[in-house]
Amino acid sequence: MRIVRCRYEGQSYYGRVDGENVALLSDFPTIRVSGGAKEIVCGKELNRVPLAKVKLLAPCQPKKAVCVGLNYRDHADEFGHAYPTSPVLFIKPSTSLLNPGEKIQYPPLSKRVDYEAELVAVIGTTAKNVPVEDALQYVLGYTCGNDVTARDLQPQDGQWTVAKSFDTFMPLGPWIETDVDPDNLGVRSVLNGQPRQSSSTKYLIFSVARLVSFISRIMTLEPGDVIMTGTPSGVGPMQPGDVIRIEIDGIGALENSIA
Repeated sequence: MRIVRCRYEGQSYYGRVDGENVALLSDFPTIRVSGGAKEIVCGKELNRVPLAKVKLLAPCQPKKAVCVGLNYRDHADEFGHAYPTSPVLFIKPSTSLLNPGEKIQYPPLSKRVDYEAELVAVIGTTAKNVPVEDALQYVLGYTCGNDVTARDLQPQDGQWTVAKSFDTFMPLGPWIETDVDPDNLGVRSVLNGQPRQSSSTKYLIFSVARLVSFISRIMTLEPGDVIMTGTPSGVGPMQPGDVIRIEIDGIGALENSIA
């Protein structure tokens, strides 16, 4: 299933893509877990409209975005860090959210702003103290993300809030795909048509299931929250006027320009 958030005739809706149409929904789709089975609950269908007539928005509105640093072996190597023994976490604020196609704002405080292509897991039901073996039942689906980073403001002590939290520094989209295997997806970034990153989620140090379980033992994950699972090697700077494209197999592509 492909789930979108979109604007149609001045109103914002969640929707379910059906071929060339979108079924506009009354609520954000969630998950019902019962007896070990996972069911997606979409709510009331309000209308059906052509996909070409809606503007795609970031596919969810997270209360919190839990991000994972140094979760690809090659990225840790790139920065000369030892592999972490437990997930390295930080949080992006909801105000950093950015829609597909909109502009990443280059902040005056920074002289180097980097792209970071990431697989993003979207939570579909309240998750607290979830066992690893059950963790994926709590994930609604997956989308593309860009963990935009003011690299020159990122200190080496791991306190990354300033570098990661500027408005527009969390582009997400273009939609949520519910039927993909998060353990073997190609992840790429393309800057101005030139390939920059290329890896696979099979090289994650901590899998999506392990991340959901670990994070849920620290904080309650709620429907619409996201986990940004980390970026592979090849991160680099962007300049005003550049176009950055994040591609993930089985999901699609997220494209934004730099203002």
